[in-house]
Amino acid sequence: MEPVEINAGTYYLRQLRADRHIDDRPALMEAFADPTHRKYVLNYRLRTLDEATEYVALRAAQWAGDERCSWAIAEPTSGRLLGEVGLRELNLDASYAEATIWVHPAERGKGIATTALNAALRFGFGGLGLTEVSYRYEESNAASAVVAERCGFTLVGPEAERAPTGERLIRWHRTS
Repeated sequence: MEPVEINAGTYYLRQLRADRHIDDRPALMEAFADPTHRKYVLNYRLRTLDEATEYVALRAAQWAGDERCSWAIAEPTSGRLLGEVGLRELNLDASYAEATIWVHPAERGKGIATTALNAALRFGFGGLGLTEVSYRYEESNAASAVVAERCGFTLVGPEAERAPTGERLIRWHRTS
């Protein structure tokens, strides 16, 4: 699958980039260095430009392999990276994915996550034909609970499996 750009109104969603026109790597490194981000995102460390380059390449490969749709949430006039939204665990045969979202620490509290996730969900349901999307987060992540509710997800409840942080994972789902 080729990456798709999405007009999300106040923002636009595009592929993560590290080229001569737009370089998301410094903003990625800033976001991944944030203590709150590190608390919930344990499987990636972007401390160097090389690690950030690998991350951008990984997201491109996941698009190409139909594994994950991942978008940079970008400010429309400058292209500045504000966060990332995605549909992971993508299973087109089962019409299922799991939503993910993070917002750069300098941009939190502005409604970016809700706007971006709603745009990604419209693409998932309308463009990919998904019929169900799940959303999970650690119980202490109150901001994620607000985003789930604002994006029309229905609370399923805690999962039996715990997050790598040791916290309970809270699952929500939304159908088309």
